[in-house]
Amino acid sequence: QVQLVESEGGLVQAGGSLRLSCAASGTIFSPNVMGWYRQAPGKQREFVAAITNHGSANYADSVKGRFTISRDNAKNTVNLQMNSLKPEDTAVYYCKTTQGRNDYWGQGTQVTVSS
Repeated sequence: QVQLVESEGGLVQAGGSLRLSCAASGTIFSPNVMGWYRQAPGKQREFVAAITNHGSANYADSVKGRFTISRDNAKNTVNLQMNSLKPEDTAVYYCKTTQGRNDYWGQGTQVTVSS
């Protein structure tokens, strides 16, 4: 089992920045992928960004050039640096890790971007 705990989100003005962190604990093995998803009110959960333990990252088109994902394999943490935030980035952000055929999710953290 793997447990994921996200840092607290927050309220930020449009154009501002926010950094999310997620710490994984439990039985963790490589290879694995860690990433972020988000769910806005009334919408389905959507992919934001992911990174392998080798550092290969990919992003949703909507966040490319604004968000940066990174990880620290020694600490089993993944971060999401969010810059140039827009009101449409408002959502609950979830950390996720995939190990083999198993997916594990964090509890989610609210990010609100005001216009």
